[in-house]
Amino acid sequence: MVTVTEIAKNKIIELRAKDGLAGNHGVRVAVEGGGCSGLMYDLNFDAEQRPSDHVFEDNGIKVFVDKKSLLYLIGTELDFSDGLNGKGFQFKNPNATRTCGCGESFSV
Repeated sequence: MVTVTEIAKNKIIELRAKDGLAGNHGVRVAVEGGGCSGLMYDLNFDAEQRPSDHVFEDNGIKVFVDKKSLLYLIGTELDFSDGLNGKGFQFKNPNATRTCGCGESFSV
């Protein structure tokens, strides 16, 4: 399961409204090859479940994860920070053995 913090939930709702998207749009979280640590997170809005998706709902936000990405994301928490050390969504992934300085890529 992928969980969503209250702060991330509020930012998702804000961005969804800013983009003019309906309330049925959730977030699609995926893992792709690349980045300085070997794997990168990908985060987008989506409203459609694909055949290989696992769908979770946490804190009122629907989260779509494809089967391959789920292996890397089990137990991950999606958070948001707008502090001095950076602004944006952050992935707190217990499966990551190493992350890059920017937090956008990881390895297992």
